[in-house]
Amino acid sequence: MTDLVADRPWATRLLAEDLRQPDQRSCGAASLVVARALRDERYAEMLVAGRHPTTGWTLLGAPERRFASEVLAMHARVTGPVDVWGRLQLPWPTILGTPPWAVAHQLSSRSLRWRSRLALTGLPVDAIRATLARGLPVPAYVGTRWSPRHVVLAVGAHDDGGLAVYDPAAGRVVTARANRLGQGSLPFDRWDHGWFVVLPAD
Repeated sequence: MTDLVADRPWATRLLAEDLRQPDQRSCGAASLVVARALRDERYAEMLVAGRHPTTGWTLLGAPERRFASEVLAMHARVTGPVDVWGRLQLPWPTILGTPPWAVAHQLSSRSLRWRSRLALTGLPVDAIRATLARGLPVPAYVGTRWSPRHVVLAVGAHDDGGLAVYDPAAGRVVTARANRLGQGSLPFDRWDHGWFVVLPAD
């Protein structure tokens, strides 16, 4: 199994918390906060313990309150007029959630660019598993057959072909079995169709 929290005790502890999205529009931002914590153990420690071990930056409240605060701040950032790199971006109404290109911009760095990719025939499981094998979580947009409505985050790959997926609506990691990863059968309540995935560009 590919497990992105192996040897990352703070990330492991974070995923054991109740990480429910704080409102109906912030699933994308919640997935981005978890993605950052999986890639940055010091950030995960700040979310769990309340203090960043390097900068000394502190966040008040219980872990779920700290998480909710970071999610709302992330949502404002990725839908605002300036992206994470200080470049102008087209503002997006927060009531409409988080667009996939904003997720790609937030995940990108100078050494690794991300891009959104249509997944109208189902989630590209092989590409998701290959990205997870690089130690990188994968955001995916799911919804009805008519529109994307929810963002989840693949965080692990099981040996039987299934995926471990953080679902912001549930606030926890759920198992998506291999036979539930086809179009029209995704295991996220009524959101059973894939729409987009966000993957490294290379």
